[in-house]
Amino acid sequence: MIVLILVAAVAAALYYYSTKSHDYWKKRGVKHDKPLPVVGNNALNFFMRRSMSQAIEEMYWKYPDEKIVGFFRGPYPELIIRDPDIAKQILTTDFSYFYPRGLISRQPIIEPMLRNLFFADGDLWRLLRQRMTPAFTSGKLKAMFPLIVERAERLQARALQLIAADKVLDARELMARYTTDFIGACGFGLDADSLQDENSVFRKIGAKIFKVSPKDFAKNVLKLLFPWTFRHVKGLARVEGDIMQIVAEVQRQRNYKPSGRNDFIDLLLECKAKGKIVGESIERVTADGEPEVATLEMDDELIAAQVFVFFAAGFETSSSATSTTLNELAHNPDVQARAQAEIDRVLAAHGGKLSYDAVKEMTYLEWTFKEGMRVFPSLGFLVRESARPYVIDGVAIDKGVKVFVPLQAMHNDPRFFAEPDQFRPERHDPQQFDPANKYVYMPFGVGPRACIGERLGLMQSLAGLAAVLARFTVRPAPGAPRRPAVDPASGIVQSVKGGVPLVFIERSAPPA
Repeated sequence: MIVLILVAAVAAALYYYSTKSHDYWKKRGVKHDKPLPVVGNNALNFFMRRSMSQAIEEMYWKYPDEKIVGFFRGPYPELIIRDPDIAKQILTTDFSYFYPRGLISRQPIIEPMLRNLFFADGDLWRLLRQRMTPAFTSGKLKAMFPLIVERAERLQARALQLIAADKVLDARELMARYTTDFIGACGFGLDADSLQDENSVFRKIGAKIFKVSPKDFAKNVLKLLFPWTFRHVKGLARVEGDIMQIVAEVQRQRNYKPSGRNDFIDLLLECKAKGKIVGESIERVTADGEPEVATLEMDDELIAAQVFVFFAAGFETSSSATSTTLNELAHNPDVQARAQAEIDRVLAAHGGKLSYDAVKEMTYLEWTFKEGMRVFPSLGFLVRESARPYVIDGVAIDKGVKVFVPLQAMHNDPRFFAEPDQFRPERHDPQQFDPANKYVYMPFGVGPRACIGERLGLMQSLAGLAAVLARFTVRPAPGAPRRPAVDPASGIVQSVKGGVPLVFIERSAPPA
């Protein structure tokens, strides 16, 4: 009897805790689906049947006449934006209200690898951004481009080896290995060689980061729903040791000082050598209303966190974007032929060699890649959290409410892109691109929290695509789906399930 009473008491407490906010959007007159106890509107995501991007996208299409749509992830009220003008307000105009991403805001204890530029909020984010921005200038990018070219040439050689045995290759795996080698070289000054080495440590780490087991997924769900109870659970324990070990070894090899390689580790060592980072607080003001002074010490743990996000952000986003672009080209041979003609012409003018200047001239290839990111953006959504009360479209929201801008849905909405199922690189011709779509098409984000490595990611991806298309024509693999399926375990970065199988056909040697 006592056991039954305890079970009933726990069930009643759980019901109350998980439903006490479920009238939030009803009170405010915001349309939404009726939430369920514990899971809210997010049951399929919690049970690994649908990715977060897919869950948000479903709500986007379900309410076509609304500018904003309510959503509940467990007990938490959240908001989905369907209007570009509101997206602009949140991401740029009223950024001071929405500077947090809110990905770790409910966690009482922030695990070490999440104290990085992507996940961090408040003063930690601002000071990291302030110090790290110089690493991504055009000059730095141009200086490291020879490393990109070397990896692109290895990509060609590896693909040639593989098609000797089987012309059907997994483009996702191939581009992931190229991206891993690029990150190893430009990030850490290391030769990862994951294109050739099946047991590359870097490739294994990359796979670990995004291969989420049901156990890991369950941990993350419990930590979201019951943050205090599961405050000591580490979602990234599976890679924390590997990252810390690599960073410690590279620092030791460089005698804990910048080496002159001008790579990412060097930048972080320079940050550490400069001592305390000092700047204006974004979170706190003095009695006079002026920003307080915020400071940050760059220690080894913080360096490792930045290394982790450089690896994670560059690895999955670039390999996903390039492989899905190749998939679209396989199904649009006319577009592929035009891109190849441009690549051949530009390479012929540059002695048959890829270079920074050559890739900058491949404008149609850039439009093609941007169209690939429209069809399937690596980030399925952008997310921000209200730092203080705010009014959106006449609706008052409280501090701590997360707001989602659903890129996957908006990029494929015929309100913004005519015939969105058609693959048309010309949409991204500056002469044709609709300026009103600046706050619709945002594969790298926009505003102060836009991707700091956008130019680096773009150039590395274009070099990889140019290397492949200069030597190969791609065609759909027999029996493969038209578009790769989304992995339902995906988070903010969309992963594909089952790879991207394509037929690689060697072209004749490019003109000298």
